[in-house]
Amino acid sequence: MAAATLMTKPLPAHPLPKKPLPAGWPRERYESHNRRLKAMRLAIALLDTGIYRPEQAHNRKIRSTAAEIGVHAPSDTTCRLVRALIYDNC
Repeated sequence: MAAATLMTKPLPAHPLPKKPLPAGWPRERYESHNRRLKAMRLAIALLDTGIYRPEQAHNRKIRSTAAEIGVHAPSDTTCRLVRALIYDNC
């Protein structure tokens, strides 16, 4: 059996310029927005490595994948969101 390799490229050293989010949102909305973006990146990276089921995506695996693609380690809440995204795509 061949080992799964990470297909997602690491984030570039100089990312594309980001547009600022609209002013006036409550802080929780900004946090939620960024959490969902991070979870999507991690879910895509996990799917690229062959993890297609939520029960295969333990917090330890999600966090090691985050380190591989150059993203800060996710919280437990973000890990749950990653598993929910993988579940929806089954």
